[in-house]
This record gives sequence, C-alpha cells and structure tokens, in this order.
Amino acid sequence: MLLKMYNHTHFKLNIKYMKILVFGATGSQQFNVISEGIKKGAEVIAATSSGKSFEKLSQAGATPVLANLSDAQRIVEITKDIDAIAFMIPVSLQNPFDGLQYAKNVIDAAKKNSVKKIVWNTSGWLESEKVGSPVDDVKLDVRDYLQNSGINYVIIEPTIYMENLMGGFCAPFIKNEKKLAYPTPEAMPIGWIASRDVSAFVVEAIYNQDLTSDSFQISGLENLSGNETADNFSKGVGENIVYYPQPPKEFKDILTPFVGEAGAASVASYYESLQNANEYPKKFNPDMSGVLEKLPVKMTSLEEWAKNNKEYFFNS
Repeated sequence: MLLKMYNHTHFKLNIKYMKILVFGATGSQQFNVISEGIKKGAEVIAATSSGKSFEKLSQAGATPVLANLSDAQRIVEITKDIDAIAFMIPVSLQNPFDGLQYAKNVIDAAKKNSVKKIVWNTSGWLESEKVGSPVDDVKLDVRDYLQNSGINYVIIEPTIYMENLMGGFCAPFIKNEKKLAYPTPEAMPIGWIASRDVSAFVVEAIYNQDLTSDSFQISGLENLSGNETADNFSKGVGENIVYYPQPPKEFKDILTPFVGEAGAASVASYYESLQNANEYPKKFNPDMSGVLEKLPVKMTSLEEWAKNNKEYFFNS
C-alpha cells in the first residue's frame, strides 16, 4: 500500500491506509496511540509481552501481537509490512541499560524491513548531557543510535503527565483528605500534559511527511505552581482541593510496593534534590504555538482533564 517514490531522506505514504506498530500500548503513555491512529484511518498493531493484554488491546481496536523487546528476531518478524512505529522504552526496567538494546532491536528491525518512520516517546525531556542517572543517560545513547540509523524519525519529549496524579501516592490523598499530593515544591511550576495529547502528537508526527529528523519538547499550555495546580484541579472536580508538597520519603514508601526499593529510591532522590534547589528544572515549553503549527493537536487543560476523570478520584 506504499507509493513507490521515496528515499532515505523523504518518503510518500498512502495516508488513507497505514499500518502502525505500537510499543508500550498497554500502559497509559502509549495506549491512546491506538485510538488516535484509528481516527486517521490507520490499522494499528500493538506489541505486548503478555497474552493477558490481548483483550484490552483488541477492545481498543488494535491487533495485538506477542513480542518481547529482548527478542531481536521476533521484532524483525512483527515489523514486516509496517509503515511506521510508535516506540517507547518500558518505564520500569530492572536494568535501565537494557533499554538501549531494546531500542537497537526495534531500530535495526525497522531498517531491515524498510519501515518509513519511527516516532519515539521519550517519557520526559531529554537531558542535555549525561547526568549519572542510568534511566536518563541511556536515552541519550538511544537518541544517538536513532539519529545515526538512517531511518526517518521524530522524537517527542513530553513533560509530566496529568495521569501521574492517578498514582497511588496521589489519588488516595485527593479522595480521602482533599489534598493534591505531589513530591515537588509548591513554587516549582509544571506544564502538565495529558497522555491523550501526547499520543495525538505521536500520531501527527507519523503522518506529517515533512518531519524526517525532528525533535519536539512538548508540555501543556499552562505553567502551574503547586497551588495553581490544586486550584485548577479543584475547578474541574468541583471540590476544594489544596496542594500538599509530599515529602520524598513518604512518596518513596508509597511507591516501593509498585516499582521496588531501588526504583522508588532512585525516583525519590530526584525529588529530594528539588527540595533545596535554587533553580528548578524547566517543565514547560513557552513556544508550544510553534509546535502546534507543525503538529496540530487540541490541547487538554488540567481543569478539563480533572473534570473528565472526576469519577476515578471520587468513586473508585
């Protein structure tokens, strides 16, 4: 179904019909790539390492395929006849450095099977240089490998997901104590972004034929302090919710059963470093208008998102 005229630097796709392979679709960060792709008329194939996910993926409209990112040969098999790949490194890896090999397996298979584009959701803004954190540092190696692969690519770097507020360290506080708990200082502003918006950016990047070696730092359109976050959330759910800057140790204790002691300690140490910081890391792109010109997405405000998810917080 591909038009014949393309080369390594530019390509033409029959955009009425595309086959998109999604990695990470069982999680909240990539799940909505399925519906956003279907809206465009794509056939969406979703890779999963567990047959238990087949029903969820099928119900969402995707064709599930069993594959483990560590199995290079299997990745070659499932990338045959694929037009584009929506990729993400699994968030909770016991060994973060495995993420580089997993990415290489996908990129090498895509090259072998002449996949026309890879769009990589980095699950956070990339660092400018290695910082000694395996989770962050390995992404820079993945970026270099992708950029040198000869494959057309787009890198989507989102800020902090609104869906993080659904986590076990936050949601129970909202329901039981009317507190929006998050382990960042009240004064630190965040451009919260909805996962559906990120998925829409990924799909728009797949379909924009002019983007062949591009990176976008994306955020929501609002840069909110802790109190502003709580105020906007309150408007959405119709309840008076106050901001609670959660102590990193409390955050770590709640997170440990979900990701293990080492993973929780690693994340908590990052938030610990913010407590006495003179300057906060940027979590907002003031030039989103420029991004939206190339990737037209209807953005979701935090108030709107909270309204849409009120049932989750108060009736779950």
